Amino acid sequence: MALLQGAPAPASRSARAAWRRVRSAASAVRWYVTTLMGDRAYDVYVSHQRAHHPDAELPSERQFWRDRMADQDRNPGARCC
Repeated sequence: MALLQGAPAPASRSARAAWRRVRSAASAVRWYVTTLMGDRAYDVYVSHQRAHHPDAELPSERQFWRDRMADQDRNPGARCC
């Protein structure tokens, strides 16, 4: 049986589908880890400020992290380190 010209072979189609699932899972893991570790904290803060307090002045990213670390040092709470 001849395959249609230009149509992907079944094996390559399933391989692409599997690769999409792997990429999707890797993307989800990356999002989870960066959120868990706080890498996105400044971006989330800026989004919140712009949405809820549009007139407020935003600190630089450097100042944001300084304030965040100082606050964590003042109020250690429950953290591993």
